[in-house]
Amino acid sequence: MTAKPAAAAARATVYGYPRQGPDRELKKAVEGYWKGKVTADALATTARELRRSNWRALADAGVHEVPTGDFSYYDHVLDTSVMVGAVPERHRAAVAADTLDGYFAMARGTQEVAPLEMTKWFDTNYHYLVPELGPDTVFTADSAKQVAELSEAVALRLAARPVLLGPVTYLLLSKPAPDADPGFEPLTLLDRLLPVYAEVLADLRAAGAEWVQLDEPALVQDRTPAELNAATRAYRELGALTDRPKLLVASYFDRLGDALPVLAKAPVEGLALDFTDAAAGNLDALAAAGGLPGKRLVAGVVNGRNIWINDLTRSLSTLGTLLGLADRVDVSASCSLLHVPLDAAAERDIDPQIVRWLAFAKQKTAEIVTLAKGLSQGTDAIAAELAANRADLASRAGSAIIRDPAVRERAAAVTDADARRSQPYPDRAAAQRSHLRLPLLPTTTIGSFPQTSELRAARAGLRAGRLDTAGYEERVRSEIREVIGFQEKTGLDVLVHGEAERNDMVQYFAEQLTGYLATQHGWVQSYGTRYVRPPILAGDISRPEPMTVRWTTYAQSLTDRPVKGMLTGPVTMLAWSFVRDDQPLGETARQVALALRDEVNDLEAAGTSVIQVDEPALRETLPLRAADRPAYLAWATEAFRLSTSGVRPETQIHTHMCYAEFGDIVQAIDDLDADVISLEAARSHMQVARELAAHGYPREAGPGVYDIHSPRVPSAEEAATLLRAGLEAIPAERLWVNPDCGLKTRGWPETRSSLENLVTAARTVRTELSAS
Repeated sequence: MTAKPAAAAARATVYGYPRQGPDRELKKAVEGYWKGKVTADALATTARELRRSNWRALADAGVHEVPTGDFSYYDHVLDTSVMVGAVPERHRAAVAADTLDGYFAMARGTQEVAPLEMTKWFDTNYHYLVPELGPDTVFTADSAKQVAELSEAVALRLAARPVLLGPVTYLLLSKPAPDADPGFEPLTLLDRLLPVYAEVLADLRAAGAEWVQLDEPALVQDRTPAELNAATRAYRELGALTDRPKLLVASYFDRLGDALPVLAKAPVEGLALDFTDAAAGNLDALAAAGGLPGKRLVAGVVNGRNIWINDLTRSLSTLGTLLGLADRVDVSASCSLLHVPLDAAAERDIDPQIVRWLAFAKQKTAEIVTLAKGLSQGTDAIAAELAANRADLASRAGSAIIRDPAVRERAAAVTDADARRSQPYPDRAAAQRSHLRLPLLPTTTIGSFPQTSELRAARAGLRAGRLDTAGYEERVRSEIREVIGFQEKTGLDVLVHGEAERNDMVQYFAEQLTGYLATQHGWVQSYGTRYVRPPILAGDISRPEPMTVRWTTYAQSLTDRPVKGMLTGPVTMLAWSFVRDDQPLGETARQVALALRDEVNDLEAAGTSVIQVDEPALRETLPLRAADRPAYLAWATEAFRLSTSGVRPETQIHTHMCYAEFGDIVQAIDDLDADVISLEAARSHMQVARELAAHGYPREAGPGVYDIHSPRVPSAEEAATLLRAGLEAIPAERLWVNPDCGLKTRGWPETRSSLENLVTAARTVRTELSAS
């Protein structure tokens, strides 16, 4: 087969690349800077070397146009806030005194000022810093970072395309500043923001940019006519500029719907669209809109969010259809490769045949280049690659690890009754009060405690063979004893064992379940310098033996106070893994739920009276389009209930969620039927408590009073103030006192002080209540 003449110009490109480096060099440099062990100049040198290494790797692989501006010390949305001068008042002094320290103050806070709120980037596990805007916000252009990074790439003689967060998405992701009316709409600042973008675009053109990419992923969500009109106006104004590069507007993660004709008609030179299964409908909609005559189309046919190899034949078919819809068709991933690990070839502990099923950023880049070559030169030019791809796809489909008949039979036998507690909540609550005898405003933590350097060294020693199993387990016992002793001394009411034995809240369980694969080097950025290694959910799931009972029981033997059993819920086990793509998510969730049900029942049988099944990803995985949400929430809430409904009424079931917008899933939270839910609330000033109250949420809740993603130690009075705000929405008999999230990433000194202040706050407010 020979290529069509219209395909001859096809090129390979990507929207972004993993930032951390092969050995997480960026994480180490940034954290070293925070500790005063790395200078600002040394940090800048590390960052520059990582950018250049990424660009050279992309160019050497055959990528024709590399992205710039996607690199970040912490978060690209925070970088955009700096670019447009949207620095909150409380951070301006720090930014003025030292730009870099001020930047990190916005991200992490200081002892004096709180950071920006953090939440999930659409339906991914990446977190962004939420811009704070008000009617008095004055935008000013600062294109220094964007120009400098473009200039670095140009100096390497590379064709480079700066990538910016688009103005409409930036405003739609923002929230009203603390001193603004809560009903203020940041999108009303669009006319004020566009001239700043115009100035940045002019600066990039002067620095050598032929094209600039403006990312508008917010347009794949349901948008009002006013919001679509804002997008029309934004790109009409930017398109009309004379001093600008060519504009490529990108959107991804889902279908564009009503926004597609808006962008197709905009006076810009190109669009970058998602054509993977996640955005099914974009191709037909583009055809119905008349295509993009005279424009460039960057086709995202390689999944940028999952790690399975691409079906090259299928993607070539899609690309062939797109050839008739645009003047030029280039090939890319569906979104930035930020969301996948760097290189599957580094995974030496996974069967080599299975590794051939996997495509991390490096392999996805090769797929993109292959597809561009096939599109421009014809399939004969990539015949060997197509044959190998077909063989690898067949190998995966026929593998014995994919299907387990016993697991499938058990899942098929589940009934509605299996996902319902034996008694309604009021009866359970009475039984739990009698059994647990907790005080008003009971205090607890979310689960994990700081992982000490001694513990990390012991874990590394075990992996390397320098420490035997007995020595490692004694280290774990020692850590658990310290955690229990501290909690008792501090006065917490419901304790945790601290999770000393766990490497990660998903990976730990994945390593003990059949059907999962664990990586050694598959790091992905979650936020800032926090990286996780999502396991790979490859086949049917079952639990060969108990996973947490031993250490939970040991912790309970050290105290008379209740110790929570700690598990990760089925939706989060899916969301924070690279999930299989060969069956519906609901089927996979049911398999995981049944495995967790066995663990919950074993914990109860061992004497655990409080069991927490965390579901922080319930909101994160919510489909971006409202029409797709009911089906998702039905299987997601059923999976949680299936995990937890086999226990006695007096066993108290907790769940936990954090760092997301919960207002639109309060009914789903209710449908979980957990006895207690703890949620992030400190940065959002108890917003979730008000949302629960507005819904009439009938069960117990612990909106967080301690923001654990900042090094700040909140005072007892600060925690008490938040607690009093919580009491305005939730009655005292149903209110718990806890941090926002687990404490694994914090240090012991700040953890001790913060939890002591938390307990003091709870006691203070209890006294106030008893006196009223």
